[in-house]
Amino acid sequence: MRVVVPARLRAAEIESWRELRAKAEAPANPFMEPEFTLAVARVRPATRVAVVEERGEPVGFLPFERTRLGRARAVGQGVSDCQGAVLKPGLALSADEVLRALGVSVWEFDNLEDGQDLFVPYAAERVPSPVIDVSDGYAAYEAGLRERSPKYLRTTLAKERRLGRAHGEVRFVFDERDPAALRTLMDWKSAQYRRTGRRDRFAQPWIAELVRRLHGADGEGCTGVLSVLSAGGRPVAAHFGLRSHSVLSCWFPAYDPEFARFSPGMILHLRMAEGAAAAGLGLLDLGRGAAEYKDALKTGELSVYEGAAVRAGAGAVVHWLSREPARRAHRFVRDRPLLAALAQDTLKRAARLRRARRPS
Repeated sequence: MRVVVPARLRAAEIESWRELRAKAEAPANPFMEPEFTLAVARVRPATRVAVVEERGEPVGFLPFERTRLGRARAVGQGVSDCQGAVLKPGLALSADEVLRALGVSVWEFDNLEDGQDLFVPYAAERVPSPVIDVSDGYAAYEAGLRERSPKYLRTTLAKERRLGRAHGEVRFVFDERDPAALRTLMDWKSAQYRRTGRRDRFAQPWIAELVRRLHGADGEGCTGVLSVLSAGGRPVAAHFGLRSHSVLSCWFPAYDPEFARFSPGMILHLRMAEGAAAAGLGLLDLGRGAAEYKDALKTGELSVYEGAAVRAGAGAVVHWLSREPARRAHRFVRDRPLLAALAQDTLKRAARLRRARRPS
């Protein structure tokens, strides 16, 4: 096993990565494709790839990022929604071997893909990730939605009609390439993060740059897709995600608060399902995290895992002390709806106080 800078992967190795991924039983999530790792490496210089070889031929790849104190984490952790190794089926390998080859005592993950038998035993938590199956076409999906969530569908369609009457023709573009539209989405999302008391991801230069790079890229297995809902020629909601040949991984949705009474985010996601089906995609991965719209739209769930593969040593102890108490506290609150609602309200109050204290 050798560790390389992603830019030094040979063309034949990248093709082997794609071929191995194509043979996997898991959905073809774009975060697991080589293009995503290559894009992250351009904005995160500590990104590396472990290449597993048999008789000189590549049979496995694990993208990761070196951090401090002999630790590593999944590539793009914090924004990557699907993580893990890409391995030849049946490859005899242990997590301890991998960590030793990486020269680290810990490899941390927060969205480990289901079926990653090498690392799932190290997971501290399994989390559901809702999905929308449109493989039979949008008409079949909408018919099922009418049975599962009739009120949601009826309300969303009614609000779409009211939006059109109030502001002009409602239009949806599945794959918008205008950079100005992306800037609008990022501004909306930053404002949403601040309103809700959460850390603004786009305030981190590497995340903003990564999204801009992926929007302009046409990768074979990982392409940025910006979807925009407009009324009367004015954007009211947008979403940026990544697609492979069969999966749209939902990532950054946001809307203009001025249009909140029309629930443009709900309309947007319904039209995204329609657009994805028309584009030949079979699955929309809505990502982990509880949300009412996800419960209404989903046709099923995948599983992702949070935790860390460790080998004995001081690094493992440091990791446990720095992560596990906070993770257990978060899980305790999340699993109790009243406490979770109180925590959300506290975050919003704190955000309002911060805004009020800013000098005008």
